[in-house]
Amino acid sequence: MSTTNQTPGGPGAPSAPGAPGDRYTLISADTHAGGSVADYRLYLESRYRDEFDAWRGRYSNPFRDLQGDGRTRNWDDDRRWHDLEADGTVAEVIFPNTVPPFFPTGIVIARPPLASEYELRWAGIKAHNRWMADFCARAPERRAGMAQIFLNDVGDALGEIRWAKEAGLRGGVLVPNIPPDHPELKPIYHPDYDPIWALCQELEVTVNSHSGTGLPDYGTHDFAMTLWVLETPFFAHRPLGFMIMGGVFERFPDLKFVMTESGCAWVPETLARLDGLHGAMKAGRSGEVGFDSSAALPLKPSEYFDRNVWIGVSFPSPRDAKARHKIGVHKFMWGNDYPHNEGSAPFSKEAIRRSFLGATPEEMHTVFALNACQVYGFELDKLAPHAAHAGPTVAEIAEPYEGVPAGATSPAFYQP
Repeated sequence: MSTTNQTPGGPGAPSAPGAPGDRYTLISADTHAGGSVADYRLYLESRYRDEFDAWRGRYSNPFRDLQGDGRTRNWDDDRRWHDLEADGTVAEVIFPNTVPPFFPTGIVIARPPLASEYELRWAGIKAHNRWMADFCARAPERRAGMAQIFLNDVGDALGEIRWAKEAGLRGGVLVPNIPPDHPELKPIYHPDYDPIWALCQELEVTVNSHSGTGLPDYGTHDFAMTLWVLETPFFAHRPLGFMIMGGVFERFPDLKFVMTESGCAWVPETLARLDGLHGAMKAGRSGEVGFDSSAALPLKPSEYFDRNVWIGVSFPSPRDAKARHKIGVHKFMWGNDYPHNEGSAPFSKEAIRRSFLGATPEEMHTVFALNACQVYGFELDKLAPHAAHAGPTVAEIAEPYEGVPAGATSPAFYQP
């Protein structure tokens, strides 16, 4: 993997310091793509197609970015590269989007299936993953797509991880966070899932968590969606504590774990709280709660974070940008969340100028490119020709920006 022009940012950062050239190489660590309903049918095992046709006739898509003319941004290469390059982006880490066969809602936010739903939902996931592999194969140096897995059947998950590695999906795997009210599945820290983490470590497959999963069922009350939006950040943050305090990173020290589209301003306070709890565990007591001090993890939670965790920060606010110094610049990957309505595209350059005022070119190069190279295997030499004509200039990004561009819908322009 070529990662030239790298800059140091901490204990786990790339070496070989240097600054970018005249233009930055912008790699979005958070975009979304998916096939059309007709595309997915072609990737579905033939024995499920009649049932798929019946499901398709009953389903109506509720998402604005998947309706009308906008939906082709998920799979149309020419339109997608036109949009991304106009936004300054030359490569992308691709999370799933659209609605695969037999799903009740969008692929990122759908709850994990029950046993009674698993066969069809698993067939739908496999169809999506195979579509994603072909989609990325059309621009392998510029796309790091990922496969999605379920945790219902560890054997199935292991087989799909092996397939994804062989298929070139170097974005790794997207693992669902388990809702606390799921009646059948155990939390992600449970040792039952250790074979999954062991295989990902062995094959050097990155494990990803994305916001939108892990929430309880709020029912059909008038305020249900309000509560869903209100608590999405809380449930998006839970995997960090689960994976650290549950000992997953102690058992699998070389595992790479990425948390995406949940900001990062919350991370320093969370790590401080976890370090405090770790200290109390070593001392044997936290208030009225006693601990077996010998059960405390060997390292502090912040040390596991620095070794094993990266944050994909989508449309970062100024608060997120400032937090890079506390979490480590080498842990921070920028993303524009294309093609979602809350994403910063097509105004990512303005959003970056607003949030990263005063940042050095070396820092920006690390946030825009080097960290994604380390985690997802991009090669800067192969991206250089694209950055030469589409990447934003260093001078442009250094210019302050105030206000909100006409037509912008991203929180990047409204959050402090």
